[in-house]
Amino acid sequence: MSTVTTVEAQDLAPVRTESLADLLISKERPRRPSALSTSLTFGWRAVLKIKHVPEQLFDVTAFPIMMVLMYTYLFGGALAGSPREYIQYLLPGILVMSVVMITMYTGVSVNTDIEKGVFDRFRSLPIWRPSAMVGYLLGDVLRYAMASAVMLSVGLILGFRPDNAVGVLLGVLLLLVFSFAFSWVWTMLGLLLRTEKSVMGVSMMVLFPLTFLSDIFVKPETMPGWLQAFVNNNPVTHVASAVRGLMAGDRPGAEIAWSLGWAALLVAVFGPVTMRLYNRK
Repeated sequence: MSTVTTVEAQDLAPVRTESLADLLISKERPRRPSALSTSLTFGWRAVLKIKHVPEQLFDVTAFPIMMVLMYTYLFGGALAGSPREYIQYLLPGILVMSVVMITMYTGVSVNTDIEKGVFDRFRSLPIWRPSAMVGYLLGDVLRYAMASAVMLSVGLILGFRPDNAVGVLLGVLLLLVFSFAFSWVWTMLGLLLRTEKSVMGVSMMVLFPLTFLSDIFVKPETMPGWLQAFVNNNPVTHVASAVRGLMAGDRPGAEIAWSLGWAALLVAVFGPVTMRLYNRK
């Protein structure tokens, strides 16, 4: 009886193995996800991080409100005669300043994930390599849009009156494009530097001269000649002037071209460097 059972088991084993092999071979493998789908997935991950840690929204809510109120009432009377008059010039510039300054948190997020070891898992996935970096930036675009909405709402309450809604939307869109490109600088620093404090420190050293030495607060014509040379060629000046012109109903074609040119240059330079660091990290 045991002999018969053993023979039957030996006869059945190959049959079962072949059936299982045929099943595995005949089943189609899932398609490799596209670059767009993986980038959007990582972007959604960044949004979910905001959902679980809502304190991250402080820099796109309380910070912009504080900036608008502080600079409007601090400098408005001295520079334009009244805060209501000054906010017409200030708001587009301070909008650019606030959004550009919060771009540094992209590098901080990248550095934090590296410290936690999450990037080791990302790099082992069969996906488009840059999608993790692009996902960070796409998620942050939502934060930039929220900051823009908050600042425009506060500005309207304080007396800011744009020419039309289309100009406002185009100005915000231009700012989002430039901020997306500018964020590649901080992703590079997030991969290059060891701690998030280092990323924030270096970011501030770059951001403060770029934002304060621009036409955000005052017109360049009021500055010394040697300073005007830097301010007039500052990318933040070009973006602020373009956004200000669009919201005023003008057609600042040259400033828009400069802003988009700077955005393309930032991506072309810092994008490949970031991916090279990412692949070697």
